[in-house]
Amino acid sequence: MWSYILKRLLLMIPTLLGVLTITFAVIQFVPGGPVEQVVQELRKGQEQGARPFGLRAHTGIDPQQLAQLKALYGFDKPPLTRYVQMLGRFARFDLGDSYFRHQSVWSLIVSKLPVSISIGLWTFFLSYLISVPLGIAKAVRNGSPFDVGTSLVVLVGFAIPDFVLGVLLLVLFGGGSFWQIFPLRGLTSDDFAQLSLIGKVLDYLWHIALPITASVAGSFAVVTMLTKNAFLDEVRRQYVLTARAKGLSERTVLWKHVFRNALLPLIVGFPAAFIGAFFTGSLLIETLFSLDGLGLLSYESVVRRDYPVVLGTLYLFTLIGLATKLISDLCYVWVDPRIQFEQLER
Repeated sequence: MWSYILKRLLLMIPTLLGVLTITFAVIQFVPGGPVEQVVQELRKGQEQGARPFGLRAHTGIDPQQLAQLKALYGFDKPPLTRYVQMLGRFARFDLGDSYFRHQSVWSLIVSKLPVSISIGLWTFFLSYLISVPLGIAKAVRNGSPFDVGTSLVVLVGFAIPDFVLGVLLLVLFGGGSFWQIFPLRGLTSDDFAQLSLIGKVLDYLWHIALPITASVAGSFAVVTMLTKNAFLDEVRRQYVLTARAKGLSERTVLWKHVFRNALLPLIVGFPAAFIGAFFTGSLLIETLFSLDGLGLLSYESVVRRDYPVVLGTLYLFTLIGLATKLISDLCYVWVDPRIQFEQLER
C-alpha cells in the first residue's frame, strides 16, 4: 500500500508542473495584461483630467513610467526567471499577492470561501440525501409508473441550466413579476448582527433558498440514476439469486446484501465530492444572486489578468484535486477488500 501511495504522490509532481507550465506559457501570449490595463486606465485618466496611481497625467506615459509599471508587476524579468520564482513560492505555499485587490491570494480565497462553502455543502448534502433514497426506490420499482415519472422529473431538472432556473425562480419568487417572497442578493440581511440565534439561522436559510434550489436541481439526475443502475446491476448477480433461493426475505436481500455492494461507486466518489464542495464556485449562480464567492473571483481575475490569483488558485485547486483522487482510489481498497493496490496500478 505504501509503495502505491508513494508512486501516486511522485506522479502528482509532473502533473502539477504540467498544468502550471501550460497555463504560465499561455499567459505570456494573452493580450491585455496587467501593465496594458493600467496604461489604458492612465490614458482614460488623462482624458478626464485625473491623476490615477499618483502619476502626473499631463506628462503622458513615458518609457520611464512604463518601466516602473513593469517592475511593479514583475514583468521586467525574463519569463523563465519569473517561472522559476513562481515555482519557488508555490513550493513554500506562498501564492503571492493580487495585482489589483492589494491582498494576498490566500486572504482572498479565505474571504470568498464562506459563500462557496454554503453553496457547495448544501448542494452536496441535499443531492445525496434525496438522490440515494430516490435511486433505491426507482430500482425496487423499476419500470413502474413511479420510476417513469420520477425519471422524467429528474431529467427535466438536469436539462434546465442552473442559470435559467435561477432566473425563473427570481421572476416567480424574488419580486420579478409575481411574488416577492425571497431576497434578491447576499447570504444575510443588513441587520444580521442584531438578530437572535434563531433569527440568524432563519435569515440565512431565507437568503440561501433560491440559490441552492437552482444549484441542486441539476445534480439530482446523476446521483439518482447512478444509484438506480448500481442497484439493478447488483440485483442480477448470482449471490442475490442464491440468497433468494435460501428463503431470505426480499427486504433482507436488498438491505443486507445488495445495498452494501451497490453503494460502492457512491462511497468511493464521496471524498472527492465532499472536498470539492468546499471549493465549489458557480459563476452564474453567484452573479445572478449577487454572491461574492470563488466562482466570481476566478472570473474577475481572468478578465482583469490578475495572474497571481489565477495561477495561485489553479495551483491550490489542482493540488486538492489530485489529493482527493488519491483518497478516492484508496477508498476502493478500504471499502472493497477484493480490490488490491496492484490492480489500481494497471
